[in-house]
This record gives sequence, structure tokens and C-alpha cells, in this order.
Amino acid sequence: MSRSAVSIPRAPAPALRDGLELLKPITWFPPIWAFVCGVVSSGEPLLANWLFILAGMALTGPLVCGTSQAVNDWFDRHVDAINEPHRPIPSGRVGGTWGLRVAILWTALSIILAASMGQWVLIATIVGLAAAWAYSAPPFRFKQSGWIGPLVVGFTYEGLSWFTGAAVMAASLPSAEILTVLALYSLGAFGIMTLNDFKAVEGDEQTGLRSLPVTLGVDKAARLACLVMALPQVIVVGLLWKWGLSVSAIIVSALLIAQCFAMPRLLRDPAQYAPWYNAAGIALYVLGMMAAALGLGGYI
Repeated sequence: MSRSAVSIPRAPAPALRDGLELLKPITWFPPIWAFVCGVVSSGEPLLANWLFILAGMALTGPLVCGTSQAVNDWFDRHVDAINEPHRPIPSGRVGGTWGLRVAILWTALSIILAASMGQWVLIATIVGLAAAWAYSAPPFRFKQSGWIGPLVVGFTYEGLSWFTGAAVMAASLPSAEILTVLALYSLGAFGIMTLNDFKAVEGDEQTGLRSLPVTLGVDKAARLACLVMALPQVIVVGLLWKWGLSVSAIIVSALLIAQCFAMPRLLRDPAQYAPWYNAAGIALYVLGMMAAALGLGGYI
């Protein structure tokens, strides 16, 4: 009997803490940070727009990112039973169809809030939600590809969140300079997402998910991730110099050099040091995002 034919028993509503764990608050930081980068890059006054900023942070983090996590956990419940059996759904703490219900409810709430924040925010939100469902759910299930999946996540977590922040502040389409920089940092995030796949190699192999650590091997995937993270930052530095934003260019350069010093340790044993690099190297990456945003916004 196929999995789709197996009936899912009714279950009581999950406890609040289990529902919150399903939404993975720890994952909200990257899109919220990218949103703040967008806010700063717009150059618009911050205090005068504090309510929109708070609403945007709620939209990009707890709502849209939370939706993506609920969707992923629901459609990945069989994979998580191998990789992370303690997660709310495979452990039974969020039983029945509650994982799917939460994903649908959070999708609706995200659209409602985005609609109150302007046309461009609504468009970005709809695109982000569509990508979240397509990433995990059939028939697209982009995460099955080690190439498309990380691109989609990088684009939504970094690019769309940055776009939303700039659009909220300017109430219009962001400038070409902002769009270029956010696109480059979104591309670099492909490497971050690839490193994130290292923790699930066993489950991916067993369930047919073709992540890059599975298809290329851990060593080659790690080298590719480092290259893809570094090259967009090199281009960002060049553009910042071209636009006369020398202070930002110097800061991003220094942070990139620090990442390059950290990468050899990662490459010595990617499986062991990927979590370390995700803490140390990625922190330098996102600080560079903010330095670029500050320059675009005229703060430095």
C-alpha cells in the first residue's frame, strides 16, 4: 500500500510548545536579518516606519519562514523519521493532519498581513509562499534536486526578504543597485544551503533526495559551497567600489578574507566542521550583507 493511501488517524491539537517547535524559531533569524538589511538599504527613516518594520519582521520570520518549516516537516515526515525522529511530527507530538493544518493556516495569515503592507510586499510574499510549498510538496518538490533546492531557499530566505524590507520602506520597487546586491547575496546563500544538507546525508540517500553531498560527495560539495559563497561577495565588493561606497567595500572585503581563512578548516573534514562553519563563517557572511546594506542606505 502506498503512503498516500494510508489513512492518518485523528489526533488532538498539539501542545503550544510542540506547535512552536514545528515552526522552528531558530530558522527565523536569516530572513528577518535579510529583511532588516532591506530596510536599512532603502535609506528611508527608521523611527518613522517602526510599525511597518515590526510587521515586516513578523511576516518574514514567524509567518512566511514558519510556514516553510511546517510545510517541510509535513512532507518530510518520513525522512525525518530517519534523520530527526525527535521532530514533532515523526515523534507523534504533532499527530494526525495537524502539521498540514498549521502550514495552511500560516499561509493564509501571511497573505493577509502582506496584503495590508502594499503591492510589492504582497507579491514578494506570494512568491515566497509558492516557493515554500513547491520546495517540499509534490509534484515539484524542488528539494529533491541539490541544485534547484538550495537556489530556491537562498532566493526566498535572503533575496525576497531583503526585497520585502526595501519595498516596505520605499512603498515601491527597490532600486537597481539594491536588486543587484540582494540577488548576489541570494546566489551566495546557495552555498550556505548546501552546507546545511550535510547533516541529512544518510536520510537523503535512503529516501532518494539528491542533495549535492549525496550526488557529488561531501568533499566536492563543500568545495563548491565555498566557491559559490565567495564569488558573489567578490562581485559585491567590486560594485560597492564602483558606486563610491568605499567604506562598505572595505568592510565586506575584510569579512570575506576572514571567511577564506575559516574555509580550509571546513574543507579538511566537511562532515565534522560544517556545523562549526555554519556558526562562524555564516556569521561573517551575514555581517557583510549588513555592511553592504548600510552603504546602500547612505549610513556609511
